Amino acid sequence: MHYRPLGRTGIQVSPFALGAMMFSSFGNGDQGEVDRMVSRALDAGINLVDTADAYGDSEEMLGRALKGRRDEVVLASKFARPIGDDPNHRGGSRRWIMTAVENSLRRLQTDHLDLYQMHRPDPQTDIEETLSALTDLVRSGKVRAIGSSDMPASEIVEAQWVAERRGLERFRTEQPHYSLLDRTIEREVLPVAQRYGMGTVIWSPLASGMLTGRVRRGQETDLRRTKLFAALHDERRIDAVEEFIPLAEEAGMSLTHLALAFVIAHPGVTAALIGPRTMEQLDDLLAAAEVELSDEVLDRIDAIVPPGTGVGRMDQEYSTPAILDAALRRRPVPERSAA
Repeated sequence: MHYRPLGRTGIQVSPFALGAMMFSSFGNGDQGEVDRMVSRALDAGINLVDTADAYGDSEEMLGRALKGRRDEVVLASKFARPIGDDPNHRGGSRRWIMTAVENSLRRLQTDHLDLYQMHRPDPQTDIEETLSALTDLVRSGKVRAIGSSDMPASEIVEAQWVAERRGLERFRTEQPHYSLLDRTIEREVLPVAQRYGMGTVIWSPLASGMLTGRVRRGQETDLRRTKLFAALHDERRIDAVEEFIPLAEEAGMSLTHLALAFVIAHPGVTAALIGPRTMEQLDDLLAAAEVELSDEVLDRIDAIVPPGTGVGRMDQEYSTPAILDAALRRRPVPERSAA
């Protein structure tokens, strides 16, 4: 496994990161198998492991699986997604961050996080409030580095500027979505991250299973029947998958391996998250670490989904809130004086 710098943090990480969302009661709730999968990934050279407080009991299961091997891992977690119905148990406020980090540390059975990421932007909270709280966590030693996730390029820039002006810790990483089917971050997010020396950790490089080869035109599969697939359903995406499958076959690899190799080939990408649910899936994903794509294959990928474009978005992606207040998008009509 060849390691890469995580931005300018000085931390070296593997090009594949182990995503722990499926290590939970709604994914694989077998603690024994999760323990074996984590050990298998670490033995294969993976050293970046990512979870979040919003992934059910993932942090608890991961904490147990990492017993005795915590020092081998660059451990990352996330905050900001809603936890329950309480309106204050979410977002980027100092009040919630200080509570959320203690909860994550307890569940993960550790005294620090190597990377603590804001899971989604919080338009209700001043970014200075968020960065100030995260800075205190870094200075206290509970967090080593901080990052963002799904943040638009303009907000990444704003956060960097605020950090510089106020003398606060800055986001060192960004976790965006990127895949063969959605290359839109090539336009702004990746160039901005490179400009500021940020590491990037890609989520869902397999587009929530659409790039595993399990979804084919005219075939009814277990994946097609899931609520997730229904939310992602877009005929343009299936058309692209049908073009990528023969390309992968001609290149002598599976569609899964083509998709993963494509993502980590971009110079602005540090690592891609793999989120296996079973040991069989993990072994297959690990095999992709040795795959390299030729310029010819990359050119043919560009012809199917051109650089900087995409064929539909995933519903989990963050979208800047719509301006619902009419007063903010309509110029007032001046009153006419009486004749």
